[in-house]
This record gives sequence, structure tokens and C-alpha cells, in this order.
Amino acid sequence: MERLEQTLFRLEQGFELQFRLGPTLQGKEVQVYTNYPAKGHKFDRQKFHPLDWVYPNGQDDDCDKYCRLDLMVSGSYQYYFSCGDKEKVSGGYIVVDPVLRVGASNDILPLDCISSQKYFAKCLGPLDKWLNKIRVAKETGYNMIHFTPLQKLGVSGTCHSITDQLELNPDFSPDGKPCAWRDIGDLVEMLRKEWNMVCITDMVYNHTAVDSEWIHLHPECGYNLVNAPYLKPAWLLDRALWHLSCEVADGKYTEQGVPALIQDEQHISALHCVLWQQVFSRLRLWEFLQVSVDVAVEQFRQLLQAGNLGVRSRPSPECKKQLKMVQDPQHRRFGNTVDMNSALDIFIPHSNSMSPSAIQDCCNCFRKKLEELNLELYEEMNLHSEQATNCIVASVIYERLAEEGPKLGPVTRRYPLCPRYFTFPFEEMTIDEEIELMERREKACYFFAHDGFLKGNDLLRDFAEPGSEVYLRRELVCQDSTIKLRYGEKPEDCPYLWTHMKAYTEITAKVFSGIFLVNCLSTPLHVTEAMLAAARAIKPNLYVMAELFTSSQLIDNVFVNRLGITSLMRDAVGAADSQEEGRWLSWFGREPVGAFFQPSLQPLVPAVAHTMFVDISPNNHRPTQEFSVYDFLPNSTLVSMACCATGSTRGYDELLPYQVLEDHLYTSWNSDAKTNDQVNLQTGILAGKLALNRLHQELAAGGFTQVYMEQLGEEMIAVTRHCPSNHQSVVAVLQRLVKNSERHHYTNDVPPMFIPGQVKEVVLEALTIVSNTNRKDDKNKSGLPVCTVEIKEHIQLKDSKLVKRIDMVTKDNSVVQEIVFEKFPSGCIIIFRVTPEPRSQEQLGALRRHLVQFSSQYQTGSLAEHSTPSILTKPLMIIMSRLTLADMNMLLYRCDAEERADGGGCYNIPSWLPLNYGGLQGMMSVMAEIRPKNDLGHLFCDNLRQGDWMMDYVSKRLLAKGGALGEVGQWFQAMFSYLRHIPRYLVPCYFDAIIQGVYITALEAVFKHMSSFVQNGSSLVKQLALGSVQMCGVGYSWALPALSPHLKDVTYCLDEVTNQQEQCFVSLAAGLPHFCAGLFRCWGRDTFISLRGLLLLTGRHLEARNIILAFAGTLRYGLIPNLLGEGGSARYNSRDAVWWWLQCIQEYCTMVPSGLSILECPVSRMYPNDMSEPQFGGASDQPLYDVIQESMQRHMQGIRFRETIAGLQLDCNMTEEGFNVEAGVDQTTGFIYGGNRFNCGTWMDKMGESEKAHNKGIPATPRDGSAVEIVGLCKSTVRWLVKLHNSGHFPYAAVSICREGQTYSVSYVEWDRKIQENFEKKFYISHDSQDSEEKHPELVHKRGIYKDSFGASSPWCDYQLRPNFPIAMIVAPELFTVEKAWEALSVAERKLLGPLGMKTLDPDDMVYCGVYDKNMDNDNFNQAKGFNYHQGPEWLWPVSYLLRARLYFAKKMGKETYEKTVNLVKSILSHHAVQLERSPWKGLPGLTNENGQYCPFSCESQASSIATILEVLYDV
Repeated sequence: MERLEQTLFRLEQGFELQFRLGPTLQGKEVQVYTNYPAKGHKFDRQKFHPLDWVYPNGQDDDCDKYCRLDLMVSGSYQYYFSCGDKEKVSGGYIVVDPVLRVGASNDILPLDCISSQKYFAKCLGPLDKWLNKIRVAKETGYNMIHFTPLQKLGVSGTCHSITDQLELNPDFSPDGKPCAWRDIGDLVEMLRKEWNMVCITDMVYNHTAVDSEWIHLHPECGYNLVNAPYLKPAWLLDRALWHLSCEVADGKYTEQGVPALIQDEQHISALHCVLWQQVFSRLRLWEFLQVSVDVAVEQFRQLLQAGNLGVRSRPSPECKKQLKMVQDPQHRRFGNTVDMNSALDIFIPHSNSMSPSAIQDCCNCFRKKLEELNLELYEEMNLHSEQATNCIVASVIYERLAEEGPKLGPVTRRYPLCPRYFTFPFEEMTIDEEIELMERREKACYFFAHDGFLKGNDLLRDFAEPGSEVYLRRELVCQDSTIKLRYGEKPEDCPYLWTHMKAYTEITAKVFSGIFLVNCLSTPLHVTEAMLAAARAIKPNLYVMAELFTSSQLIDNVFVNRLGITSLMRDAVGAADSQEEGRWLSWFGREPVGAFFQPSLQPLVPAVAHTMFVDISPNNHRPTQEFSVYDFLPNSTLVSMACCATGSTRGYDELLPYQVLEDHLYTSWNSDAKTNDQVNLQTGILAGKLALNRLHQELAAGGFTQVYMEQLGEEMIAVTRHCPSNHQSVVAVLQRLVKNSERHHYTNDVPPMFIPGQVKEVVLEALTIVSNTNRKDDKNKSGLPVCTVEIKEHIQLKDSKLVKRIDMVTKDNSVVQEIVFEKFPSGCIIIFRVTPEPRSQEQLGALRRHLVQFSSQYQTGSLAEHSTPSILTKPLMIIMSRLTLADMNMLLYRCDAEERADGGGCYNIPSWLPLNYGGLQGMMSVMAEIRPKNDLGHLFCDNLRQGDWMMDYVSKRLLAKGGALGEVGQWFQAMFSYLRHIPRYLVPCYFDAIIQGVYITALEAVFKHMSSFVQNGSSLVKQLALGSVQMCGVGYSWALPALSPHLKDVTYCLDEVTNQQEQCFVSLAAGLPHFCAGLFRCWGRDTFISLRGLLLLTGRHLEARNIILAFAGTLRYGLIPNLLGEGGSARYNSRDAVWWWLQCIQEYCTMVPSGLSILECPVSRMYPNDMSEPQFGGASDQPLYDVIQESMQRHMQGIRFRETIAGLQLDCNMTEEGFNVEAGVDQTTGFIYGGNRFNCGTWMDKMGESEKAHNKGIPATPRDGSAVEIVGLCKSTVRWLVKLHNSGHFPYAAVSICREGQTYSVSYVEWDRKIQENFEKKFYISHDSQDSEEKHPELVHKRGIYKDSFGASSPWCDYQLRPNFPIAMIVAPELFTVEKAWEALSVAERKLLGPLGMKTLDPDDMVYCGVYDKNMDNDNFNQAKGFNYHQGPEWLWPVSYLLRARLYFAKKMGKETYEKTVNLVKSILSHHAVQLERSPWKGLPGLTNENGQYCPFSCESQASSIATILEVLYDV
């Protein structure tokens, strides 16, 4: 199962989390499970329950259905989902933040408001003295106290070495008055209610103190030589090193170059030799890994002599690998053995005889292999020993020689040569005596392994478990005052320990609001998980913090996810320099200044763990050694400006870092203190810290969530916190001195500061003032210079000592304030409060007020204005409701070719790209990429900041159109007027808010104009329906032929060129951006393949009627044109376009209320006869049914003509024969036939263009004869006309033909019968190789399918598998036998179906080529100049007919088959949903290359692709 442990999803309580199906899961049986507690149930980590699916539109639609969780309980929760038979496919974690409450009214303390101060509990003294010491935190603005463990400590006195986890430290009890946990609880509750402070404490799960009584009563709770005998070699080494250390301390190795006081490299080198020669060589540790060769060989010999032969062949050369070792469970020297079954299977006598010599040969072979194996094990242990030697020497160098080390001095028993890894609770004895104890269980069970930590280890693995050699290799940084605890995998493995630590957890959870997980990395994850579950059962809103040293966000996420960690502690001092801290700070800001406004429903994206940013961690000792006193205040300021929780340790603010190291009792608070044993705001940087903590909490509570970091100089930093609702900012400027230096100096060359807006006040100005003398006595052991902080709060700029002057200047196209500093020495800070200048504030408030109609998030910060433009006084939806869908085409879409045809063009961003559309979608597609990532550096955003060009483009483009569109243009103009007077850095986010609001409003208005199918449909239905708006527009340069003036409900507009009223109704573009303007916009075939989906299903019936009638007016030779060319330049070279037209008339009559009335609508004939010149509208009208009859009549009679103006001027690639157009009806079969081998009259119409490859003038796919889809379309039409005639809606019952002066009548009934009787006979390729109907059995290469054509001039073309027969299945399903159709569809699906489209040719065909490149010109006949356009590339629109046919015949196959087919269809369509969502064109391409690869020569959005996929959804 895929586990997403390394991905963090973090949410606050109150959020609704939705699980939606991704594209690969749609159409499958998916169930989501979670252990988030169901309502009324308690949390159980092991108990998962399924979530119910929600169907927002009331339909079982996989695109929109979701499961939901209302997150009201904090903690870490798992989810996973099943799919079909797979119980667990993938899963992950959701972390829900706790809610902390303080005060008598239980006010919420937001996590980002936290200011924590850590106290070492043992430095507090008796409990009755605590309040005055903790008051220091209260008076300096902290709202969280972080205590180290309050339990009884071990003999070492270190704060995390707990001797009894259940007992309170007796040092807290005042004289004669025992202190109990209840007293601590009362104090904590008082702090929470009265001081508004929450308290947390450390939890230590991985170890206990060495003097813990309970572990000596229950030694199974630690790692000892009884329950962890694999540690014996490491223990033995540890004892040998102790004895070596004692001997070195006694001077016994001085003559060998290792004195007690190790001072130089020579001593280290000598030590290395002593370790290797005197320790490792004598210990012979390799024997713990090896086999006793003699014993094993003798056992083997006895088995052979007894006749126990498991033999098959001669000794295998791979026998070493096959020999199975058996580990000695007691881990004794030479205790390992060999699995004799494997030995008998490998080592055999050379013959079948069992003579002594044969047995001896076999034993000799076995012995040799054992010796080789032992040698390998010897070398393995040698590697461990080398590593151990290196680690020991490195430890000695650090502890005794390194400048940064503790410099322990001579080796003594108190400070041995290296730390001890195991306890030894007995008197000193010789090492031989100790070895004897190792084998005595009653003694060995008390040799406990110490705890510690590792660097660079597998952090998810327990380093004391079997298989880890950490103790043996001496890689542990050991804590010899502790014993590492051994939990096992489950409570049953160590019942006492689990019970004991659970009780410890429950005591803590009852008292404190939160816990800090000490040594989180060293504690087994499953243990901490269980303990935290117990804690949360008592305190659901438990705050959990940890400090991880993984250096990996992904590993951090594993711990945060598994444990539900609320905050990770990060140490500001741990950063290398100011630039590094700036990078950290950018992590801890929620978003950048000027970030985009995000929608309320948005994808859940991976998060970074919440942070507690501390100015110093107790684990970091650097301030006393490296950092300057001048950096304390700036460092604290940097931390306080972070948009997260912040923290410190008691002592840091007082400039007494020794208290950070848990030494000495804390001093008490006294506001009038004058001695060193009490503190007040005059002490250290306390006054500055109070102001900083107040500011930090104010910023978090006030919604200052945006952060910007700027490096002004080498050590000069500016940090901005910005509130996105009222646009106030707080800017902190600080001058650091990171490295300690004896002389404090700075340069007078301080760069100016540029701040957009108006500085209202100086919130805080503080300077670090250092005295000339150092103070170092018993009360102050830091050695830092005595210093004070001179601060001023809430002053005007004129009163600042640091600011020289302030000027208004123009910078980056904005008016900003330039602040020139008088001086800015290290250790000083200044914090400004900035508001927009008054006019900007007014404009922003008014703008937000108008944006409230789009989202309530703009309510905050909105202001009423004195005079509102009249266009803005009414809701935008009222204006939008006046727009037609043709207007919406202009508002939302129009690609560059359409815009240029109208005299304009799409907006071009210099140094980047022009937008795809002139309408809003062009901007929305770009902003959809920028907005979620807040990519404010994008050139799109830069263009908005630099000038008003894009705003002018949007408004002026619409104003020029006048009418309702002009009103929208006025609305934009009024809204953009606000943007011209706000800071330029805010323009991108508010421009996006305006555009996004208008876009969403426009879509709502669009759908109100559409059918109930769209209005009640899924999000995919709606997205596809927008293709209707995208493709259908009005343009004078691509107008359709005029409709009859006698036709009702035709819209007229004023032609700007002729100043005359002209008909203006939409035409349908074939595809964007290639086929959308001028002569190449309207194609008969594409229009009528697309018309049902884009116009009829969406409810645009009037537009559909007009397009049908307009094309009817162009009928000539019995055909409608393929390329309309505005009517006068039409080409009548398409055999199938007229049949698609007829199919659409049928669909119109069927689907539209009173749709049959179209048959009587007047058609204005452009060509009353074949030889006519084009006629004006109304010159020759006839009803549509007559035009239909003429088309049917002409086909039955036979169509033969040569294209007008045939030749190079019409088509430079076609040969002379190709201009001859022919079509007719086979009188035997009723099939429509036509074409010749020099032209291509169906949709597969690629004409060869390459002279180099010699394919010029040759059709790649002539498909002459009877194309299968045309036969199907003809059958559909004939069947429909029979029905129409019988119902009295069509006056013609037959067509007539003239042959040799005789007139014959053919009824539609007879025509229908002929096709029905002959179709499967002629088109189906039977499994019977002797089928008498098969004229060319030698050409059959696939059976159980339908031919692509019948009677082609090249017979092999008939037998090619192509995606055309499913079209016939949909329009004329009666032609097909269910079983045969189902099998053929299965073959087509298996061989032709791609991710988005269908291969246009069987990949098994010798001329198949799936990659289309129309520019490539080589000598490859089948590929040059895109010759393979329909010979493999995957077209999208045929997919819909395959899926619809699947659905149609599945219904006839039974309920189970139908349900499976529906799921299959949903799964396939999910790929189209993803394509549609990701496409910047918001469309589906015409085709892809093989396997769904992008084809750069395809239209980015194709009408037929969108329309036909919408038809599938209608069928589903």
C-alpha cells in the first residue's frame, strides 16, 4: 500500500475536509476509511470506519462526489481507501491542530500568538517561591510556560534524568509541607485563568535515570544482556575500555605514549595503536559471530555415517550462499551453528558409496566452506572494530583537544577516556571476573545499556534493536546518567513498563495543557503514538511540541504525522548567518506580502509543520562562546516577527545564558529591584522583550499573516508583517552583530529604507547600550558585558534617534516613503507601523466593499465611500443577466485569430507570451497557475505592477462593443479606477480578485441560459458546456450565409462597415486556434458533428436552428459544403457532411420542443440549382423538407461533378482526378458510395503534400466505396424519414431515379430494408473462414469486427480496423447483432483506445504511425508532411461513439454488464476531465500523438472533441 507518511496535511479545527476521486479512481468501486472518531465515539487508533459518499447534484457522478470529515477533534488521524478487490490502495495522515484556551472566559489562544518561555524546574526551588519567579515571564509578555520535568530526578541532577516518573520532585516541597501533583495542577490552572498563561512540560519516554529503583525491580524494562544478548560483544568492549581508561589514569600506558593528560597528535596516534593491539586483538570479538568448525564437522560426519543423506548432486559452486547459518540465541563465542539440512543438501560424496574416504572428502569440503565463512565473519567484525576505534579516538579529540569541546583534562575515573555505554552496578573487579558475570543471568540482567542519540542514523529505527551495531561500533553520543528503555512491539512485550509510562502520561495530561517530547527521535514511534493517545483521551486539545534534528522535512513529516505534533521547535541561533535565518523566516510566514486571495474551497496541499521559533534552544550553547551581546535584542526581534509561535529560555532575556544551561536558582521579579538577586524591566533586554512579545501577539491576533524578508546590508535586515484585510504593515529593521568581537564597531554607511505607505508611528525603537566595564562575579557567570536596553515605544518619527529624515519619492511606479537613518549601530532595532496613505486606504476600503458580492472574506476592511460610480451601485449579476451567450463568447473567450479578425488581438505580456484569449479566460488560465503558489514574481504580476495596460485592455475591449458588453466594460473601468490609486504591490492580488469574481459571476449567468441537463449536471458537464460559449460567436468576417427574411426570431445588428442592419447569429468554430476565423472557421462536417453536443444538449435551440437552416441554404449538387468559406467560396468535396447535417436535423426534431416545426421553416437557397450564381437572402425560399428531399433524391440519382475552379488555385496538392466528386446509392444494397482513389471525401481527409516522399496528390485515406459511418448515417436518415412520412410530417414517401429515359421510384421503406438486409452481410468479418459473403478472405487479418468500408478501389482498405464503425452503431444500432457488436467494440477498445482519443488505425497495420508532424519532410512516404494524420494519431471525437455504443449494447447484455460499462466509461472520461482542467485553453484537443502524448499541431480546443464527450455524459 502506498503510504503518504512523508506528506503533511495540517488543518485547524472547524474545517471541512473532503475526499474526492482522482482521475485514476473514477469509475471504480472506491471506499474511504478513517480512524477519525465517528460522532459519539471515542478515538481508537486501530478502529477504522467507512465514510459515506455525498452527491452534491443528486446524481451518481464520480467527478463531484466526495466524502467529508468535519474536523472538530485535534490529533493525528489516518485515512486509507480501498479500490475494488484491493483492500488498501493508498493512505495518509491528517493532523488537526488543538485549540488552547486561557482566561476566566476560556478565550482562544491562537497557535501563532504563543510566546513561550522555558523554565528548568529544578531552578525554581520550593513551590511557594514559584510565582515570583514565573512572574518574570508574565511581566515580559510571555503567555506560555514550558517546564522541564517536575518529577524526581536522578543522582546526576540533569533535568531529563528522571528517577521516578510518578513522583514529584521533593525539592519542590516547602519545609514541613509535602507538595503533590494536585498543588501543581492548582498552580497551572491559576496561571491559565488569572495570568492567561498555558503551561506545558517535558515528557521523557526513551530513558530513565540509572538510579531508578523501579527498573532494578523490573530489569526487563531496559536493554540488558539477558533480554538483549546480542549486545554482549558491545558490553565486553565497553568493560575493556573502562579498564583501559583506569590504567591510563594510573599512568600504566605513559611509556607507550598514552599519558593521563592527552595533549597532542602523538598521544592520539599512540592511543590508536593501544586500542587496536591491547583491546580489540585481545577481546577476539569475532568469535561471537563464528561457528565452531570442529564441532560442526563432527556433527556433519555423524549424520553422514547414520545415512541421513539429503543429496542430489556434486557440491554446488554456490554452496556458500546456500549454507544457512543458525544464530545462537545466547550469542556465545562460537555459539552459532549451521543448518545441517542445508549442509547435507550441498556437501555430498563424489560417488554413491558411503566409504569412509568418501565421507571424509565430504567433511573436508564442508570444513573448507566453514573456514571461508568464518573468515568473512572475522573481516566483518574487523570493520566494526575499525569504526569503533575511529569513534573512540574522535571522542577523545573532541573532549580533550578541540577548541569547541569541554577540554576535560587528564583521564580519571570521573572523566574516563570515553563514556561508558553500559551500567555496572558491582564493585570493581578484573575483566575476567566480569566476563564470568556476563553468563550469569541473575547478574547480567542488571547490565543496562545507556541511552543517547545518533547523527546520520536511520532515524526511524531503534538503535538498540537486534541488527543494529551502534553500541559495538561506539557510534552513540551516550548519556551515561540514563538507561534506555525497552518497550518491545506491544504492551504484552513489557507490561510493567507500558503501564508505568501510561500512568506517567496520564498524570501529566491531567495537569498540563501540552507536552514537549524530549528525545523524540530516540523513542520508538509506536510507543509515543500509544502514549499520546492516552494523553489525548484525557485532554483532547493537547498541545504537542518536539525538536527534531533530522535536517529533512520529509522525515520531520513522518514524526509530525504519526504523533500529531502541533509545533516543531526551530532554533534561530542554529542558523549559519542572517541570510539563512531569512530563509527560515520565509518558511514561518504563512504567505508573502501581496498574496492572492484564495477561494474558500481549495485543494488540500502539503503543508510545513507549524513552528515554534526560539531565539535560543537549551541544546545550543553558542551565545556564551560565539555570539555578541549586541545580537541578543536583534535576534529576539527577528524571532518575534515570525508568523508562528515563538519562544525563549529563562536567562536569555536577562543576558545570563548560564541559566539556559540549567544552573543556579532563578531570581524573582521585583519592579523596584536594585540588586542582582531580583529582576525587573531594567534587567538585560527584558523591556525590549516585553514590547516584542506584545507586538508578536498583536500581529498574530490581528491577522498579519503575510511576511516579507529583505536583506538591506550585510547584517541589516528588514522584516515586514502585513495584514491582507486592512493592509496595515509592521516593519522591523534590525542591525545584527552575529560574531562576537572585542571591539564593537559599525559603518556609518547605512542604506535607506523604502516603505510603501505612510509611517504612522515608531512602535519600538531600542538600542543596546554596553558599559565600559565587564561584570563577572558569583551572581553573573556569563562573562558578557554589562548592558542595558534603551527603548522608546509609540513615538513619532521626529522623535527618533535613528531616523534622520523621511521623504516621499517615486520607486517602482509607486509613491513610497524613503527613510534615511541618522545612525544604525549593531544591537539596535526600529519597528514602524505603516498604513496605506489616506487615499489608498479609502480606495482599498471601497474596492473591498464592492468585492463583498463575490466573497464575504472582503467584508473585513471594507469601507463605504462618499460617491460611488453609478455602474457599481447594482450587483454585477444584474448586468451579467443582460448578456447573451454570444456576448459571453466575447467576454470570456476569443483567441488571437478571432480578435485580429475583429481588429484587435490578445493581450501580449512583453518578454513572455500573449494570452490565449482576449476574454477573461486568457487571464484566468494564467492566474490559476500563479494563485495557488502565490508566484508574485511571475511576469504576469510584474506587468500588472509596472502599469495599467492590462486593466485598460480589459475595459476598453468591452467598451468598444457597446450594449450589455459595454456595461460590463464600464463596470471594469470603475473597479480598475480603484487599483490605480493603491500601492502597486497590491495590484496583482486585487486584479485577480476582480477578474475571478467577474469570471465566476459570468459562469453562473451562462449556466442560467442553458438546459437543465447542464444546470443540474456535474462539474465536468458544466466545463464541457462552456465549450458551447467558447466555440460559438458572432463575427462579421465569418458570418454564415443569410437566412430567409421570412424566418422568425432572427437577430439583427448594425454592421459597423456598411452601417446597415445585418443578420447576426452565431457560427460554430471547428477548433482553436487554427480553425476559428475567416474562411477556415466554418466546416460543414465539424459543425454538425458538434452541433448536438454544443447546442442541442446545452439548450441553445434557436442557434442550432439558424445554423441548420444557413447550411441548408448552401445545398448544391445534393451536398452541403465541407469548408463553408462564407458560402461563396464553399468546397463541395465532402461526401459525409450532408449526412451529419441530416442527422442533426433529426436530432433537432427529436430533442427540441416542437422541433418538427423546423421542417417547414423557409430556407433561403444560395444556389437554386447547380449552375446558379450565389443568390441574396430571400431570393429563392423553400421549406426545409424540400431541401432534405432534394439531397436524398440527388444521392439516389447519383452525384457526379467537377469542383468549380478546379486546379492549383483551389488546391495546390490535389491531382486533376481528385477534383471529380462522385456519390450515389448502390441499388442492390442501398449503401451510399462514392469517391475515388485520388480524393478523400470523409473526415479522414489528409492529402499528401510531399514531393520528396512522392506522396503529393495522393490521399492517405481515400475511403472510397461505402464508408461504414456514412452507411450508418444514411440508414438513420432513411429510417427517420419513413417515420416522419407515416406521421404526416414529411410529404415524401420515396425518391425517384431516371435511367435511360425511364423513371423509377424507390420508397424510403425499400431503401431502409435494403440497407438492413445487407449491412452485416457485407460489413461484418465473420470468424467463419469459409463465409461465402467474404470476397477477399486473404486480406482478413482480424475477425469479429466490422469493415471500415465496402467496395474500396483498394480492397485491403476495407479490412483495416479503424474507429468508424461505432458511429454507425450509435446512429443506426438496428443494423447490428448485439453479440457481434459487443465483440467488435471489445476489439476496438483493446486495440485503438488511448488515454484521450482513439487510434485512427490498427497499430498492427504495416502503415501505422502514431506521431503526427506536418512539418517533417523526408523520403518516408507514409509520414512525410503529416501523411499519417489519420493513420495512427489518436483523435478524440471518435472515443465518444465507442463509449456510447458500449453503453447502448451493454444495456442489452444485462444489468451487471451495464454497470461495469458505466464504471468503465467514467474511468475513461476522468482523463478528459483532467485534460480539461489542466488545459490553459479550457478545452479538449482534436488529437494526440500515440499514447496520449501532446501533439503540437493539433487544435488546443476542438469543437467536436468537447461536443461528443458531452454527449457521452448525456447518455450516462
